[in-house]
Amino acid sequence: MTWTTIRLELARTPAFPNGSAARSYVMRLPLAHDGKIDEQEYRHHPELATVRRFWPNEPDRHGCLLRTADGWALSYAPGEEDDENLFRLDAHAIVPGSYLTLTEPDGARLPFVVKALAAA
Repeated sequence: MTWTTIRLELARTPAFPNGSAARSYVMRLPLAHDGKIDEQEYRHHPELATVRRFWPNEPDRHGCLLRTADGWALSYAPGEEDDENLFRLDAHAIVPGSYLTLTEPDGARLPFVVKALAAA
């Protein structure tokens, strides 16, 4: 297991047929050797699981990864109003080229591609 910095970029969507590197996230998560989240390490140090959201024409948002009853979410402030849920994050290996689906607070689902991993 190692704490890993993960860069996600918006994948192809109807509005962005080539994706968008300008719409991205940088997360710091503990990953096991199979690329899945190491939940035991997360439970020991949840404060280290962070996220930074980069979006054009908006200030960067800083937050954390939370384990929820329904899975995992990115959160930027107390409460659930701003949470962005990650679809089946516990079932996916996070490796370069893999895809994750993020559900925004308004219900919009967006695909993201894992662009890079680095030891944190």
